[in-house]
Amino acid sequence: MFSLSGKTAVVTGGGSGIGRAISLLFARQGAAVHIIELNTAAAQDTADEISQAGGAVQVHAADVSQQAQVQATFGAIGRADILINNAGIAHVGNVENTAEADFDRVYQVNVKGAYNCLHAAVPLMKRQGGGVILNVASIAAHVGITDRFAYSMSKGAIFAMTLSVARDYLGAGIRCNSISPARVHTPFVDGFIAKNYAGQEAEIFEKLSKSQPIGRMGQPDEIAALALYLCSDEAGFVTGCDFPIDGGFIKLNN
Repeated sequence: MFSLSGKTAVVTGGGSGIGRAISLLFARQGAAVHIIELNTAAAQDTADEISQAGGAVQVHAADVSQQAQVQATFGAIGRADILINNAGIAHVGNVENTAEADFDRVYQVNVKGAYNCLHAAVPLMKRQGGGVILNVASIAAHVGITDRFAYSMSKGAIFAMTLSVARDYLGAGIRCNSISPARVHTPFVDGFIAKNYAGQEAEIFEKLSKSQPIGRMGQPDEIAALALYLCSDEAGFVTGCDFPIDGGFIKLNN
């Protein structure tokens, strides 16, 4: 079950965290993995691990917020059976203290970046006779999170785009779903805490861990396992859905 043999999977932000875990797992399941990443050194680390295990992988240096770069990259790849829209950035702030430049930066990467990849991948999938898209949303798309105005905006857009694409391409054999993780322990989280809560790292880590009713953050491998199911043939009856993977955050925080 859950074989991806013979399939081409494109993963944005595959150099670290959730994107790295998805890239590694999909390669182990037989997919030819193409990592689109601005941090090519990190992406190459992921690729090296895949290659050493006998998997097929290529790294493509591109900024997902730049449509011309994205179009050229997908043109070079030539095929996309699976697209994982994972690349994203965070921002701390409410509507009053979110500067226009910060709002635009989050929009460009998280929203326009996903749009650019969808815009490039969907025509390829149509010509191939189908494909699977998985967008990485967030619990912030579903519940109010303090001081995450721009980030919540971007993940709400991801959720809405998922529904739109799923509906528009039913007849083309393209499935589109999203996942909504809560806090997942990645280098991204460690860097986020260090940048925004210097000197309080241990305290904030503990607080964020316990904000999930299950009592801890998720692990990237756990997110990758759900992604594998949703992108496999076994999930062929699943489209237009969002899957919280959140340690009970959305439903059990009461």
